Amino acid sequence: MDVSKYLDLKIAPRALFDSLAERKDEPRFFVREPNGWAPVTWQAFADMTRDVALFLASAGLGKEDRAAIYAPNRVEWAAASLAIQAVGGVMVPVYPASTTEQLGYVLGHADAKVLFVDTPALVARVLESWPALAALERVVLLDDRIDAKRIAAKLREAGKVVPADAVLEERILSLSRARAVGAARHAADPGELDRRMDAVSLDQIALMLYTSGTTGHPKGVPLSHRNIASNGRDWLECNAPLLDEGVVDVLWLPMSHIFGFGEMCLGNTLGWVSYMSDPREVLSLLPELRPHVFMSVPSHWEKLAQTALAETDPASRREAIAKASGGRLRFCLSGGAGLKREVKEVFHEAGVLIIEGYGLTETSPTLTLNRPDAFRFDSVGKPLPSVELRLAEDGEILAKGPNVFRGYHKDDAATREIFTEDGWLKTGDVGRWTDDGFLQIIDRKKDILVTAGGKNVPPANIEVRFAGDPLVAHTVVYGDGKKFLVAGIWPNEDLARAMSEDDLRAALQKRVDAVNAEVASYESIKRFAIVRTPLTVESGMLTASLKVRRKKIYEAFQRDFEDLYASK
Repeated sequence: MDVSKYLDLKIAPRALFDSLAERKDEPRFFVREPNGWAPVTWQAFADMTRDVALFLASAGLGKEDRAAIYAPNRVEWAAASLAIQAVGGVMVPVYPASTTEQLGYVLGHADAKVLFVDTPALVARVLESWPALAALERVVLLDDRIDAKRIAAKLREAGKVVPADAVLEERILSLSRARAVGAARHAADPGELDRRMDAVSLDQIALMLYTSGTTGHPKGVPLSHRNIASNGRDWLECNAPLLDEGVVDVLWLPMSHIFGFGEMCLGNTLGWVSYMSDPREVLSLLPELRPHVFMSVPSHWEKLAQTALAETDPASRREAIAKASGGRLRFCLSGGAGLKREVKEVFHEAGVLIIEGYGLTETSPTLTLNRPDAFRFDSVGKPLPSVELRLAEDGEILAKGPNVFRGYHKDDAATREIFTEDGWLKTGDVGRWTDDGFLQIIDRKKDILVTAGGKNVPPANIEVRFAGDPLVAHTVVYGDGKKFLVAGIWPNEDLARAMSEDDLRAALQKRVDAVNAEVASYESIKRFAIVRTPLTVESGMLTASLKVRRKKIYEAFQRDFEDLYASK
């Protein structure tokens, strides 16, 4: 398609409001109701976004003030995100899987003034983390049926310290109440939102995501409207042959991740009809919904390809892909981690090109893409039109471009560390160029695991939780590219030799269960191996300061780790 009319840089909410006159009565979303799929028109979505935006203006959310969203995907999530940006605020998404501790850190570090939250379980975490939320002024419940006082009462019964009901009454309100405030403001001044959007500069911060470091707390990554819009423009230019307006999309990727948020914004630009789904049911819905667009992580693409990969006849493989996907796929992306070549090839044989690229949260997020007219399945593509890449002497990929962020929130040291002296972003990944200009990732300098579900997990943050246990000498977490994490546990032999194997495993399982209760579900250790071969400096498995040499251990004990993924 001709994407030229969409290439001007704008703040994200503009894509919704600038096209409203021609799309207003058409469905923007479909949401699952007890009696089937219910449409949400462009007008209804715009009204919700406008009402929330003007509520935020009434609440005093000013230029680059932070407002957070802590909820699973829903249309109200999308509206709140655009509303925050429309009045010049910074949208801070928090992963729904975040624990109370993680939530408290992100909201406190971000100095979030407003929080949008959904589900009783997540509201409970908000109430438990309340002491850390000094800057928080208002909490908006995205579902009017949630009773915050009742949740607080149950927490008190369980011995938890939560705010008094008077505080809840003052600070927490329903989405319908918030919308009423905004609607009244719009009725009094119909042009206010347009003026506020016009006043937002492309160089203001639009979004602040928290990304996992190799150790310690996650880092706040502020991205400007220009960062995001320039990356979006590159996406449109590169993928234009596969794009179309008004097509069917299934939106299940968490909008708390830039991949999912970007999918929603791309749908706003191109007028897509998006069916709202979730990780559990999305694959079963594809034959029914027959989408033209599907963006996913490797684990879902692998499941879609399973039947086709078992077929030996090309026609049968094509039929299996069409049956699993609905048969209309046209624009497909895989992100978050590398996709197996055999999966890409079986889809391509069926006439479906799965686009892969490479990038970081700090680059808004994409640096390279394979594209319809230039792709290699053994690569992550070529640099985007506005991106410059070069390789350092050690092969580390260095980046420059309008999509590269300016620095971490409240962390000057980390900012200095991630940039070279002449201003190139250090990606932490090692690459090489093919003779025809494609980038291949051959190593990772930083100790971060990327699961098959696209989750970034710093293993040291899990391993350190075992450090105080006298029974555990070393723990090494494993799972890059896998559907779940496993671990090798080296017991303290002075204690372990006095225990039976069953008693040792039971004691270690108890410790693993305790650690799993402290971390997000995708960070939990599903299986572990007890390893009795000692880790020593002499064997090269430990540094002189007795830190684990992760790559060496992965190589030496790969069989132990991989055996944990055998079906049980």
